[in-house]
Amino acid sequence: MRLAPALALVLTPSGLIWPLMANAGTLETSAGPMQVAAVLKGLEEPWGLAFLPDGRFLVTERDGRLLLADGSGAAPISGLPEVYAEGQGGLLDVMVPADFETSRRVWLTWAAPVEGGAATAAGFGTLSADGTALEGLTPVFLTEAAEGGRHFGSRLVETAQGQVFVTTGDRGTGPEGLAAQDPGNAIGKVVLLNADGTPGVAVPGWRPGIWSIGHRNIQGAALDLSGRLLTVEHGAQGGDEVNAPEQGRNYGWPVITYGVNYGGSAIGEGHAKEGLEQPLHYWDPSIAPSGLMVYSGALVPGWKGDVFTGSLNSDFLSRLDPDTAAETGYAEERLDAPETGRVRDVAEAPDGAIWFLSVTAGAVFRLAPADG
Repeated sequence: MRLAPALALVLTPSGLIWPLMANAGTLETSAGPMQVAAVLKGLEEPWGLAFLPDGRFLVTERDGRLLLADGSGAAPISGLPEVYAEGQGGLLDVMVPADFETSRRVWLTWAAPVEGGAATAAGFGTLSADGTALEGLTPVFLTEAAEGGRHFGSRLVETAQGQVFVTTGDRGTGPEGLAAQDPGNAIGKVVLLNADGTPGVAVPGWRPGIWSIGHRNIQGAALDLSGRLLTVEHGAQGGDEVNAPEQGRNYGWPVITYGVNYGGSAIGEGHAKEGLEQPLHYWDPSIAPSGLMVYSGALVPGWKGDVFTGSLNSDFLSRLDPDTAAETGYAEERLDAPETGRVRDVAEAPDGAIWFLSVTAGAVFRLAPADG
């Protein structure tokens, strides 16, 4: 694998190093012109992004590589699990917990090869002092096995209390199957784990650790500015959703949805049913949302509290304004540039810039005000 070096380096006020590429572009937005600059190129299907306290960052590649990067390039980290890199499976998300400086712990999710097919797995290891290895990787969570390479999820989110949300997909079992509706399994669910990987919640009659049920394929998750969990998940043909999953609640898939089957036939029982939760926002037609960030407003105060997600099928960053209502939930601005092809993840950097992963470009990009 060849990684293109940065052309020039800039040290931000936060100490974060990033390269100023000669071909940086400008994107016109509702908040004024933004510069889009490549931070790292030469990636092979990047999937997840996380920042270290020293300004370096971690990137996962779906085929099974974890990279440690700075402004001059990236190097692979050893000690990773075997992954099921078929279909949508592979190495998925990465998360650096708040206590990293003392624990050096790094969390991962991945599609794991198991008897009966594959399963979504989560675990953690310790990043070596020289940053070359993930030592003592410990799998702490595994969904039930299913065949095929569809709908693994999966994102990781740390709570203020140090617990960890893990999101999963329904493995393609709906709408014909009802696995996402079965609280006895972890397929199509939000899961809450303690920092040591043990179940972090117990709902009577549910598999330990299950937080919410009835999800199709959660590809983005983040805390909003109040600490509430938000998720984005893929619908079928239409019906992508933003949800705020709460403990013990059912989010409907595949009983209710705003989407239809790919052949156009109806799914389930309609858009609503008593006892099943409604989304905060939905898309019809689908945008295939992936990655999720709630912005602090650090560099763009007018975007404080806004929800950002990428589109995998329409090549843009979506900005949703929770303070402005629309027919589908929230008002939306679509940030569309040559760099926003198949956006897989989006995150706020320590200096307040917006970073995103483009599968099409095989790159990490930085979005920030053109004059900042």
